Parts: sequence; structure tokens; C-alpha cells
Amino acid sequence: MEDYGLTDIQAKLFALRGINTAEKLDFWLNADENDLADPFLMHDMEKSINRINQAIDNGEKITIYGDYDADGITATSIMMDTLEILGADVHFFIPDRFKDGYGPSMNRYQEIVEDGTKLIITVDNGVTGVEEVKYAQEHGVDVILTDHHTFQDQKPAAFSTVHCNYPGQKYPFDDYCGAGVAYTMCRALMQDTMPELLDLAMIGTIGDMVKVTGEGHIIVKRGLDILNQTERPGLRALIKQAGLTMGQITATDVGFNIAPRLNAVGRLADASLAVELLLSDDEEQAEEIAAKIEELNNERKELTAEVYEKCLAQVEEKGWQHRNTLVLYDPDFHEGVLGLVANKVVEKLHKPTLVLTKDENGELKGSGRSSEGFNLFDALEPMKDDFLDKFGGHDFACGLSLKVDKLEELRSRFEKSFKPSTDLEVKDFDFELNLREVTPDTLTEINLVGPFGTGNPEPIFSISEPHIKSLFKMGKDKNHVKFTAEKNNGKLTIVGFNKGFLNQNLLPFIKELYVTLALNSWKNVSSVQGMLAGIEYGAPKLAVFDQVIDMRQEDYVMGFADKYLIFDKNTISWARNGLGIPEEKISLARDYHGNSEVVALLDTPRNQVELNTALENKYHQLYLRFLFDRLPITNLPSRDAFGKTLKYIYAHPNLTVEDYQVVSVYLGLDYQAVLFILRVFFELRFVSFIDGKIIGNKRPESKKLTASKYFTSVASQIKFKNQLKTMPSDQLISYVKQYLK
Repeated sequence: MEDYGLTDIQAKLFALRGINTAEKLDFWLNADENDLADPFLMHDMEKSINRINQAIDNGEKITIYGDYDADGITATSIMMDTLEILGADVHFFIPDRFKDGYGPSMNRYQEIVEDGTKLIITVDNGVTGVEEVKYAQEHGVDVILTDHHTFQDQKPAAFSTVHCNYPGQKYPFDDYCGAGVAYTMCRALMQDTMPELLDLAMIGTIGDMVKVTGEGHIIVKRGLDILNQTERPGLRALIKQAGLTMGQITATDVGFNIAPRLNAVGRLADASLAVELLLSDDEEQAEEIAAKIEELNNERKELTAEVYEKCLAQVEEKGWQHRNTLVLYDPDFHEGVLGLVANKVVEKLHKPTLVLTKDENGELKGSGRSSEGFNLFDALEPMKDDFLDKFGGHDFACGLSLKVDKLEELRSRFEKSFKPSTDLEVKDFDFELNLREVTPDTLTEINLVGPFGTGNPEPIFSISEPHIKSLFKMGKDKNHVKFTAEKNNGKLTIVGFNKGFLNQNLLPFIKELYVTLALNSWKNVSSVQGMLAGIEYGAPKLAVFDQVIDMRQEDYVMGFADKYLIFDKNTISWARNGLGIPEEKISLARDYHGNSEVVALLDTPRNQVELNTALENKYHQLYLRFLFDRLPITNLPSRDAFGKTLKYIYAHPNLTVEDYQVVSVYLGLDYQAVLFILRVFFELRFVSFIDGKIIGNKRPESKKLTASKYFTSVASQIKFKNQLKTMPSDQLISYVKQYLK
């Protein structure tokens, strides 16, 4: 602290991140591009540089084969910039997401070879191109492969391979993005540190979420310095469109404003447009391209919101709330936003999700994202040889394609693959915040420990036992909140995005707030505000102790109970993965025999007997939640719905159960209601199920719907659930107390 003039906050943050020696601190605070490792330590670097120089000397045509995301776009621009300086006959190609897909395409390699290229340099791709690279090499075109993605079983037999994580190489940093590898190659080519390329390498690094520690720290820190004074017309135009201010751009701005705009081009159009922007040296042209990109980015936002809402509606219509996994398909979904939408669905519903559409060849194509504790790659990889035409990914994200007739098999196999994890995600925070000491200078202190990103997370501070005042809701849908937290004569304004569930009833239960800090400027006055990152709940210190507390209206779970009782065992995975409740705190109600604990009844009992049995235990305190039920339908279909469905069955024999997904729309019912009706008809012998086909029975015996035990059972459960959900609070609490020991 003395040697480097660190404040208490800085010293604590550095120590928690393992930067705890003079050598590490000196590197963090003072290292620049001159401290990067010798680029020739990277595998095949010397061989690659010699081949590139040979191509330049001989006037050979060189093609840079890039990728359509922010990393691939910046990597392509880095290589183009450098080779043009060296006088190379250099061109670039960016695959089309919709026509070519990700990575090497045989059709494109053939076109590039036929067009006279003698040297292909891949950036941010190539490790999957075994056949494509082989084709080029056999036709007299050398391929220099530069990439950072994980090698598969077979490596392409390229002329040379420059890879930051090549097995056994001597280069000391192994988590560059594609742009970082391209920048390293350009350092070798120019035998110079090439600081003017660091703005592009930094955008690729943040956009691809690789480490911002080690050499990644130098790339991002120095790249931000360069970006904030960049003379590139394309970047200046993009910064202007994003509403950012030169000289004040942060890593967060790059991650949330610059990289997404570059990504938007490849999602909706030809990503070559973004490369042209970055390479442009004409201000007027750059302004025009940046304006087009802004339009695409706005379209990307609208499409994402539209497809996301359709996905949520599909879950509701199909009654898939009870499933552990989701496969959502619509031929009209826009292919460019499927990954973004899958991510939003997972955040909302906490279920591993695949979102699919139909491509121009009539094949299903899509992206997947996973919830914490479920390995998406391991679940889908066994299906690769059976019916997935293309598949690739990692633990939490994937891309895939398959034939239309394999959709239901995918749904079935994906659901069966679900194995909930017993390991819950643990999020770290740094330390308790003293609210009296928080000033705008605090942010300046914290920023010395940045830039923040993968490997160096933004600091999260705790505020324990806060007094919360002035809660109000913001936004069009009132889904965001703003309030003041006070403690020990200090106070902090806190904003919580997507925390619209917070209300006055919940405030006494808040035990700990977790926040990041940001600067809020309003009318030339700057103040620090907290951005809500998490909440921990606890039992409130009630002025008057109450043994039974009605929490039916609060959908958001609180984690302070000793035990959460569940009536339906199928709800356990939802409680554990969806709500993040540790497994040891969950018990089936029928198996619980605790004594004097704080307990929450989490889901809805199916009948009065189940509820009364649960109330025969001795509790210190009981919270009534009834958050969830696994009934097959929400409301009983009308008699008209039964009649209309039966007529349809007789008029259209030999349909399968799956066919009724389409029929349900015609009938004006959701699919789960149709399944309920079919099951009742089957029990009453109005219909038969033969070889997977539904057929109306000839001259069935006339029976009332109530003759079906399934009908009466579900009707009884729905009635009980509705009573339990709508009963006045004082009446429910009075009922519960009479049973409690």
C-alpha cells in the first residue's frame, strides 16, 4: 500500500484477485504492449511469417477468411490493415451466417481457390475445417490457420497453425480471442508492438469474453487508451451512433454498446459491412456505414424482443411450464437472434432451451443455451450421430441443425437427458461497503483495479441489514425499481433492473443487498449509485411474532427458511434449479418430521387431506407460499369444448396425439386442454388409441363427463387450488392455526 499509494479499497480488491505482490502489482499498473511475450513463441509463428512474406514478395493473392461476430470482424480488420501496409495483394471473406454457417465452408473454399488465391489465412476460425483445409492444400493453396477455439479429435493439416492454446507451445498466455491471435501475428510480421491495432484487439477481446487478466489486461487497458483517442473514422462514427463520448469510453461501453453493434451486422446482414467500416479512411463513407449498422442494431433489438415474446407465449400455449427442458420452434423465427433469445428464455424460466427456425433449405437450425448446473454439450452430443446433421458448442451454449421430422425426437431425447445438478451456482462478492465513505472518488479508486471482465470481475459489495426507504417502480412496464439504502448514517441510491417483484411487503425480509457501483450524472452533478446485483433474505425482526405468515402474493422466493416443503416430487428440480434452493433444505411434505423449524410450504397441495397432513407438524414459523402446481390444466374446458373436440375426432380419424398440437389452434384451445379432453374421452371409451392413432368409437355408451375419475379428480384439485389461492388471508391463517401443534 505504501509503495504504490493504494487506498484501503484498492488494496482489498487487488488482494482478493490474487494481485498481492510487488511484481504482480507493477505488471497490473504499469505493463504495456512492450511487456507482451515474444510473438515467435507461439506455435508455427516463424513458419507462418516466412510464408506470408514470400507471398508478398511474389505478388500472390492472399485471402483472409474471417468470421461474422465482433471478434472475427476485428481480427479480419487487423490482418487487412497490416498486410495492406506491407503492400500485399490481400482480400477478405466473411461467411454469411445464413448461407455458409459458422467456420470453414467447402463451397467457399472452392470459390476462393478458383478465384486465384494462393494463400488463405483464417482468423477466429479454422480448427473444424479438416476437409476444407485438405482441399485447399491439395489444390496448391496454402492455409495458415490462426484460431483460439478448442481443437477437436482431428487437427486440420494446414501449412501452419498459429493458436494461443496449441499443446506444448511456449507462448505464456493461452486465452487470446481471434483478434488477439491476429494482433500477435501482426506484431511478428511488423517486428513492432503495433499499438495502433490495440483498439481492434480490445474490442474482439471484450466481445468474445476471453480473459482480461495477464496479457489480456494489457490488450484491454491499452486498447481502451487507444480507442479513446482513435483517429479511425469507422470507430469514431460507431462511437457517435452509440451515444458515447470520446475520452470517456469504458470496457462496459465496449461490451454493451460497441461489440453488440458489430455483432448485429452478422446477425441480420453481411458482416463484411462491419469490416468495411473499421477499414474505412473516409469520414463520410464511415458515417453512412455506421448509420446502416445502427439501423441493423435497432432491428436486432426489435427482432429479439419479438421472438422472445413468441417463445414465452409458446411455452404458455403448449403448457410446457412443467417441463425441465424447452425446444421452441417457429419457421418464422429470425435465425440471427436465436442465441440471444435462448439466453433470455433461460434467464426468465431457468430451463435449458433450444430455439429453432427453418432455413432456406427446409432444415431446422438453431441455438441453445443452458441453465446453471446442466451441461448442454454433454446432453446433446450423443444425438449427433443419430439425427443431428450439425452440432457444436460447449457447456452452456451450442448450435445445431436437423431434419424437420426429427423435431419431436429431439424434444423427447432432450427432456430425457435432463439430470439436475446438485451443485448450485455460488456468486462471490468482495466486502461490506461503508456507505458513509462512498463518493465519486471511490469509483476512481475502484477503476484502478480494472478494466473488468472475464477473470477480473467487476467488484460487488454487500450492504447488510439495510434500512430501505423511498421504493418506487420505473420503466414502461414498471419492471425496474429505485430506492435508498441507509446504514450507520450513510445512504446510497440503488437501481434494480428487472426487479419489479420488490414491494413494501418484501422489504422487511431483505437481510443483505449486493451492488456494483456506477456514476450517475444529472444536470452537471455527479453522484454514486448502486446497481442491484443480488438480494439475500432473512426472517424479519417482527414487532409482534406471528407463527403463520401468508406469502401467497409474493412470487419471488426468499431463502431464509430452514426447510421448504414440497407436495409433488416433480417440483423438486424446479425448486433447486429454478429458485436456487439448496437440496438439503428441500423435503417432500409427507416425509418431513422436523421440530420447531422455520418452514415454507412451497408448492400447492392437491387436496385438503395433503394440506392438513402437512399442518400436523410442529413449526417455529410457517410461511404459506403455494407458488406452483403441476395440474395438467389451469381451468376445466367448457362442455362446448368437449363437444367440439369429439365432433372433430369423428370427422378426422387416424390423427396422432402430436397432430392435435395443430388442431388445438383450430379448436381455440391450448394443447394441454386438448390432451386433458382426449384422456377423459379415452377413459369413457368415447375414443380408442390404436397404433398411435386416435379413432372415435362407433356407438359409444352415453356417459356424463363426471363418470371419468380423471375428470372429477382434476376438477376437484382445480377447485381446491383456486380456493387456496383466493381465500382471504385472515381466513386462511385462522384455518392453518387450528391444525398446528
